[in-house]
Amino acid sequence: NPPFSLFREYVKQLFDYNKKFVIIGNMNAITYKEAFPKIKENKMWLGPSISSGDREFQVPDSYPITAAGWRVDDDGRKFLRIKGVRWFTNLDHGRRHQPLPLMTMSENLKYSKHKEVKGKRRYDKFDNYDVIEAPFTDAIPSDYDGVMGVPISFLDKYSPDQFEIVELAAGNIRGLAGIPSKTGKDGPYMNGKLKYGRIFIRRRKE
Repeated sequence: NPPFSLFREYVKQLFDYNKKFVIIGNMNAITYKEAFPKIKENKMWLGPSISSGDREFQVPDSYPITAAGWRVDDDGRKFLRIKGVRWFTNLDHGRRHQPLPLMTMSENLKYSKHKEVKGKRRYDKFDNYDVIEAPFTDAIPSDYDGVMGVPISFLDKYSPDQFEIVELAAGNIRGLAGIPSKTGKDGPYMNGKLKYGRIFIRRRKE
């Protein structure tokens, strides 16, 4: 039901009845308290076929069109484009087990294509956590053993064989992130500003 207003309830029902599933939802659902613990525990993950862009859905004729990104085709059918959608599933697939090819920390600081990383002496840390920020998935250092904060889009390429999910830092909800905060705030703060949700991960040692 785009925009997926029943996602929380549906995920809970699927797990309550121990069902195998492939469902579609908004990427921000990763941060829901009903969804993230399942992702952290490797009981649910993202599917392999959608990792960017938006998708078009047919809606009933009676559906009120109040947002941008809609059209009516030659047969009079209504379609709505929804941004940031992903497959959520508990069916395993091969891409989950493909490790990310990554550079070391020193290589990233020297060669990264991202200005937020290249040329710096070290990776930035969050104000309230002893955690470095890897602002892009391809900027994750391959040789860092500590905890790293990465964008939620990291899950598009997450391999549980390569990384462990430690916790989620999102919004300003106290008690959500599972590692100590230096300031009492649990959101991912940097230079005094609250950033969008970050997933805290740690490299699995070989």
